[in-house]
Amino acid sequence: MCRWLAYSGTPILLETILYRPAHSLIDQSLHSRMGVETTNGDGFGVGWYASDGAAGTTPAVVREIGPAWSNRNLREIAGHVRSSLFFAHIRASTGSAVQQTNSHPFRHGRWMWMHNGAIADFHRIRRELALAVDPLLFPDIEGSTDSELMFFLALTFGLEEDPPGAVARMVGLVERVGHAHGVEFPLQMTVAVTEGVRLWAFRYSSQGASRSLFYSTRVETLRDLHPDMAFLREVSDETRLIVSEPLGDLPGAWNEVPESTYGVVQPEGDEILQFTPQAE
Repeated sequence: MCRWLAYSGTPILLETILYRPAHSLIDQSLHSRMGVETTNGDGFGVGWYASDGAAGTTPAVVREIGPAWSNRNLREIAGHVRSSLFFAHIRASTGSAVQQTNSHPFRHGRWMWMHNGAIADFHRIRRELALAVDPLLFPDIEGSTDSELMFFLALTFGLEEDPPGAVARMVGLVERVGHAHGVEFPLQMTVAVTEGVRLWAFRYSSQGASRSLFYSTRVETLRDLHPDMAFLREVSDETRLIVSEPLGDLPGAWNEVPESTYGVVQPEGDEILQFTPQAE
């Protein structure tokens, strides 16, 4: 499947998180420890918001079809782009074509979305799910992945007004349609979505055995645990990372996101809440 990370906090160079950690996302593209596949080489993407831009502005997105570990353009971008909120994703295809429009993150207006997992038997239920997308949104779908279709279903169900509710309604539809076609466990997902200010992350699967997802320990706690780490002195207390698998073995740094929950990173305080699919 895939690996991803989402960063929110003090503006930093993308390379700080993409390349420098011992088990960085670039390392995971070749040596994933917790993914279904060890190698994630079917494309990659990064998306970010300008650190000096107005809240809610359109993010920049760069997506490619080759592996992240050898891409010189990604290395160049990462060393020069600074952002306070960015997404990064490395892809292992679950069946759809390896093409630029199928690489994550996906963008619509000011929103970004990325996903690890799959809709089971997607080829059997794809048409019915696609017909549920708002006709005004449908022309903006560029690729052929289940991940992008999930994004546009969430947009259809009100993502811009109520992200948790929209994702819950999207999941409810996927499960209802899947069950109607005899699919026992229709959905597997970890999802990140943002509008440039808040960041939501979801961990859910129909089987109750979701792909791995972790969030970073509060920075002030890590400073107490590891006072010698310069990076921790340079970032704000509000800095957060959400990752498919830990970026290193620093004791106390990572916490598993509980099964069937979602978290929100936001200025008024972070939360982790129960996630339950809803009938659309």
